[in-house]
Amino acid sequence: MYRRPELEVKWQNLSRTDYQVTSPKSQEYNCFAWAAAENDRWWQPIPGEQFYWPEGVPQEETIAAYIQAYKTLGYEICQGDGLEVGYEKIAIYIDSSGIPTHAARQLANGKWTSKLGWLEDIEHELDGLTGDRYGVVAQILKRAVN
Repeated sequence: MYRRPELEVKWQNLSRTDYQVTSPKSQEYNCFAWAAAENDRWWQPIPGEQFYWPEGVPQEETIAAYIQAYKTLGYEICQGDGLEVGYEKIAIYIDSSGIPTHAARQLANGKWTSKLGWLEDIEHELDGLTGDRYGVVAQILKRAVN
């Protein structure tokens, strides 16, 4: 586990927060899949065999469609990003035009885990990825864990 200055150039808030790289690069999955705890397919609402999107969810890049996609896994809208015992959370980031750009999943230690496109997975603080590239956190979702 380590830091990478190259990541701090792309996500400038990382340099001001506590983060660490937790996996090697991979093109097998993206952040939306990783937030759903999957690392074997690419979640994207685009028709085609190379992408996965939950059945019955509109194939559109809107916050409503992404929320609905995660609802198929038992997630519900919630207000706070703080750690809650018995729950796991997902944060959905949007850009200035409202298009979802990224998703992160909260870990049991209260930090967040993200897949950075085709790059590595990192453990980070929630605001470490806000900024020009991913925008802001628009919605937090949670589901009970056993």
